[in-house]
Amino acid sequence: MTGAGFVVLPDEAAAAEVRAVAPWAAPRVLSHASGRPWLVGRWSPDELQVATAGPVRVAVIGVCPVTATRLSELTARVRTVADVDALAAALPGACHVAASVDGAVRVQGSVTGLRRVFHARVHGLTVAADRADVLAAMTGAGVDDTALAVRVACGGPVPPPLSELPLWTGVSVLAPDHYLVWDDGRARPVRWWRPPAPERTLADGAEAVREALGAALHDRGPAEGRLSSDLSGGMDSTSLCFLAARTVPDLLTFRWGEAEAGNDDAAFARESIDALDRAEHLVVPPADLPALFADPATPMDSEEPYPFVRTAARTRHTARLLADRGSRRHLAGHGGDELFTPFPGYLHPLLRRRPLTALRHVRGYAALKRWPLLHTLAALTRPGDEASWWRAQAEHLTDPPPHKRRPSTGWGLWPLRAPSWATGTAVEAARTALRDTEGHSRPLSPDLGQHQLLLAVRTAAPWYRLLARPFADAGVQLDSPFFDDRVVEAVLGVRAHEHAGPWRYKPLLADAMHGIVPPTVLGRSTKGEFSEEASSGLRRNLPALLAMFDDSVLAARGLIDPAVLRARLLAPQADNAMGIALESLIGCETWLRAATRPTPAWRFDTHAPAS
Repeated sequence: MTGAGFVVLPDEAAAAEVRAVAPWAAPRVLSHASGRPWLVGRWSPDELQVATAGPVRVAVIGVCPVTATRLSELTARVRTVADVDALAAALPGACHVAASVDGAVRVQGSVTGLRRVFHARVHGLTVAADRADVLAAMTGAGVDDTALAVRVACGGPVPPPLSELPLWTGVSVLAPDHYLVWDDGRARPVRWWRPPAPERTLADGAEAVREALGAALHDRGPAEGRLSSDLSGGMDSTSLCFLAARTVPDLLTFRWGEAEAGNDDAAFARESIDALDRAEHLVVPPADLPALFADPATPMDSEEPYPFVRTAARTRHTARLLADRGSRRHLAGHGGDELFTPFPGYLHPLLRRRPLTALRHVRGYAALKRWPLLHTLAALTRPGDEASWWRAQAEHLTDPPPHKRRPSTGWGLWPLRAPSWATGTAVEAARTALRDTEGHSRPLSPDLGQHQLLLAVRTAAPWYRLLARPFADAGVQLDSPFFDDRVVEAVLGVRAHEHAGPWRYKPLLADAMHGIVPPTVLGRSTKGEFSEEASSGLRRNLPALLAMFDDSVLAARGLIDPAVLRARLLAPQADNAMGIALESLIGCETWLRAATRPTPAWRFDTHAPAS
């Protein structure tokens, strides 16, 4: 749904004035018990549920397969905004929760960051929204040059909390484990969620994950239209297909055909297709798909740089195909890699608690991935703290990339390195932001392994939040059940070393899906390969890229050196790190062009129905 979004207003008289500057000509409006405006925006009817109990009103916005009866039962137990903790913890899915409780107001997103909350001062009143660009439109905010410099100079994905900074001045973001509450005339964040202790065995954890995923997929179909799902051949999307097919037998599955001979996705997908004999299967040959990096100058989003530039044209094409087949909700396996392939940080607490087990894991990785054994053990005994990790990123930002075979055993996921085209201005601004983050960042968990898992989830989830936008433009809701709060909690509760290690691929998911997904898929140990297709797409679309950066708005702001960039693009054999940095750069360039147009790209459809 193009232009979808909402703002949350406190139960105050001044809210009517703020409502008038919301960027929708004819928005839907829900009111507090007082009659004042509470939620203002655009949303599809099946994206929002409201329950009322006296002066208490609770709205659930997004994907939340909860019945109206159950939501009413939970709402009836709410007496204060603090009581919403229990309600939110009982909800399936990934959604925003907003509550109006006798004058006090609360709003929160999902614990993964897939559903986010931003806030800003508008006419002297703190206002929250699910999109940063909506608040920028309401306040007239400009681009935050420091936040933009961080995206350009860090060479690709940046972990939270730095990645969560909005690119608009005066707009703030709420941490995913907090809610924003208005009480006694002021707004403040309150932490409400903490990760569960990782105490379950693999067997118990597999049962918990099976139950969480089963509950998530039990009634996932849209109110109207068809349910579709990716069926790549990998374990993640295949698991969702088989779970969904238990209640939606006429499922539509979708996959891109492989262009590379070394990609064995097709062989695994074929067996699943045979087993899902009541579903309809759509496989698009490579020749019918746009090339990777096609139409690079086309802006994808007005809120922040789009992270999947190389597949942007292909994503738009996919969304239209699914819409033409009647799909209104599409399941994707995004988040499976982050949840079920633990990062090496789990080895640090394991080394202290079970040194022989840790040594066995390290020796296995040394054999499989050629980790340097002594270096890895030394790094595990000295992991430092989170502040030291951020400080090291600032100090080493312009260093050469570290050795590829050295695992990330500290409080980050990968080292941040500036690409050659970033200017000194961009690098110094990024270094300042990294040092500032050192002073206020806090671990997501005291357990390093759990911290890295949460860091991976909260880094990736906002990307897929943006990926949902082109699907929404075609009338299809992109749904990523692995980012559901209850599913993430089930995985976090498992001892990391029991579902990690070099011997099995995603054992926690494989055991959870035993008896549901074909055993050949669950026993798979490979992953699809697309590097050659990306390289050929980049070569094919290189003239368009060079033309775009000949008139770069990032260069006009002093953030990149276009001559260095041109030389790098024309150099042979670009490596993967360069491709990641380039994709991030293209996203920043196209976003900035859209954000600085006289008529902003966020301008929403003015023909939305009023409630």
